Amino acid sequence: MQPFRQFAYRRSADQDAATPARHPVVIVGAGPVGLTLALDLARRQVPVVLIDDADRIGEGSRAICFAKRTLEIFDRLGLAQAMVEKGVTWQKGRVFRGQAELYEFDLLPEGGHKQPAFINLQQFYVEAALVDAVLAEPLVDLRWSNRLAGLDNREDGARITIATPEGDYSLHADWLVACDGARSPTRGLLGLEFRGEAFEDRFLIADVKMTAPFPTERWFWFDPPFHSGQSALLHKQPDDIWRIDLQLGPDADPDHEKQPEIVRPRIERMLGHADFALEWVSVYRFQCRRLDRFLHGRVVFAGDAAHQVSPFGARGANSGIQDADNLGWKLALIVQGSSPTSLLDSYDSERVAAADENILNSTRATDFIAPRSPGERLLREAALSLAPLTGFAKRFVNSGRLSVASAYAGSALSSDEEDWDDGLLPGAPFLDAPLADGSHTWLSEAFAAGQAILIGEGAAEIAPARVLAIEPAASDGTLRQRYALEQGAAALLRPDGHVAARFREPNRAAIEAALARMEGRG
Repeated sequence: MQPFRQFAYRRSADQDAATPARHPVVIVGAGPVGLTLALDLARRQVPVVLIDDADRIGEGSRAICFAKRTLEIFDRLGLAQAMVEKGVTWQKGRVFRGQAELYEFDLLPEGGHKQPAFINLQQFYVEAALVDAVLAEPLVDLRWSNRLAGLDNREDGARITIATPEGDYSLHADWLVACDGARSPTRGLLGLEFRGEAFEDRFLIADVKMTAPFPTERWFWFDPPFHSGQSALLHKQPDDIWRIDLQLGPDADPDHEKQPEIVRPRIERMLGHADFALEWVSVYRFQCRRLDRFLHGRVVFAGDAAHQVSPFGARGANSGIQDADNLGWKLALIVQGSSPTSLLDSYDSERVAAADENILNSTRATDFIAPRSPGERLLREAALSLAPLTGFAKRFVNSGRLSVASAYAGSALSSDEEDWDDGLLPGAPFLDAPLADGSHTWLSEAFAAGQAILIGEGAAEIAPARVLAIEPAASDGTLRQRYALEQGAAALLRPDGHVAARFREPNRAAIEAALARMEGRG
């Protein structure tokens, strides 16, 4: 995984076509979300044109925290092992006030999961792995230095104009997916606006190269002695790189604060020495906003083009990858004629709800880290003062609730079976578990086939041909417990791992009905 890569522009046959070529899916933006979606669709036998206005990856580390759910998605695509081996694995964190530790936390205290809670890995490594996989995939046509310049959103697709170093050309996309980031040109061409709020405080990000004895944990300080009255965050990355975030306040001048002669003394005070090199510096002011809808006719929005959050909790890139995971199997069913276009309404409703959840958590963290009113400041001081004394107060201390997969409660795709007292509810994200069936070591590995999965005794006898059946072995205690599989019960999991339905007495007719609901045909 080479960190910096530059790609030559190449002329496409579409530029010489007498009439605009037609493609089932065109994706705008070759960042982590667009690359993941393109690879996912290609694995489902859907050809994709992927365009990006840049010609390179690897400028700045940007996102660094990738959650277990994201790693499970990458594992399905055959990429997680190399990322985990390169990345820094962690699951514990510590929160300080001044020099005193308030508490520590563990993000994955129980066993029985293939992937770790989190890895820290610079975004350019993730993008490099995705690009290599996409370039090896014959069904993806990746076009660098191709910029979306015009868009006509029609009932039967999107007519787009693409600008290149050799002039403009046009395409017709049955579906256009905008994964083109926070400043999304696609969003601008459709005249769409975010709703939400922007925060005034500015934060400094500095990646420094140094050898340090700190453990591989997330450390967060409120009012540290080296940065009085503000907050700070420390994370380890591969290659002896450390991510440092420092709160600057609302009046900070970004251009001034990014100067090395200003940055270095701040970090020297934090570390107590000057034996480090600056690798990358940025100053940001973040927003918690989203589009009202992510589906606009034949144009679908995903990732930062659809929603934005603060970096506290690592909810940006991780939620964007989950957008791609939700969208890929649904769009493939539609393109291949197996489901109606209305199936994408569930993408819109589910991922809008997920964005709202992320925005809520992100806003709460930001309000606690950078309170904007006397009341918020008073609440924070009370929580920080009481946190060392009571577990109750610790729950109010918020340095960023870390990213987890969203549950699609109330989803139209969920089952309406009677309530269960245990196991996972319909709409919940799957929980991994070790298997002893001989074909897979982990449940998460079974999703590589791209199919829905039926888990339960006798599943092979009643599962339709397009559903992968997993029959728990006697030793699969964790699997049985997590999915409440006692007394002949079964669980149907969607291709993206969310629970579609559960059955106390499963039969072929009930499973077919659940599949019809899941695929938008019922």
